[in-house]
Amino acid sequence: MGVATTALVDLEREIDAPGHGLDRLRLVPVPFVPGLRLHLAEDPIVWWARMEARAGHALPPPYWASVWPGGQALARHLLDHPDLVANRRVLDLAAGSGVVAVAAAQAGAAHVVAADTDPYAAAAVTVNARANGVRIVATDRDLLDGTLTGLDLLVAGDVLYDQGTAARMLPFLLRAASAGIDVLVGEPGRGHVPTHGMVVVAEHLVPTTEPTADSPVRRVQVLRPA
Repeated sequence: MGVATTALVDLEREIDAPGHGLDRLRLVPVPFVPGLRLHLAEDPIVWWARMEARAGHALPPPYWASVWPGGQALARHLLDHPDLVANRRVLDLAAGSGVVAVAAAQAGAAHVVAADTDPYAAAAVTVNARANGVRIVATDRDLLDGTLTGLDLLVAGDVLYDQGTAARMLPFLLRAASAGIDVLVGEPGRGHVPTHGMVVVAEHLVPTTEPTADSPVRRVQVLRPA
């Protein structure tokens, strides 16, 4: 069984398992997009520890098991402005839980791909698409060194979270924009957005649900390359 298939089997088993507790996944509404539901961990760190113990080896941090503010803002923005996605081909980059991909599908996109290099995130997109009754193609391929074709809109939430990741993400996003692809980024102010070259499209105050949050809300900007 391949890694991606194993991850999907694991998540489906977790979803169907009886019982409650901090180490469980729950299907819950997204605070800023309550019409959308995701399978999220009550406590991602506790869930991660149990899954690593069961697997007997290290697993990637389960970023997909929380819904992050940049993704929530982008999802809200797409649902509020369905003309951005209606009948268009959309890529959700570093998709995590798939919150933005699900919103794009709900808003009428013709085709949605969600990409995340963590196989468990790709699996999470699959089960979350199923829970919301939408169709999304999930992949765990790393797309950042490739060339994008057959795409109208690229959306990316919370992808500039540290200097190293931003240094790899930003050139890819700018290349996509230069190729004529519309690009939208959800950014909660982590300090790695360049001072020039990005335009603020919208701002939202988004409830924080991620671990170690230092405020009940974050001011999140929806950005596009200038």
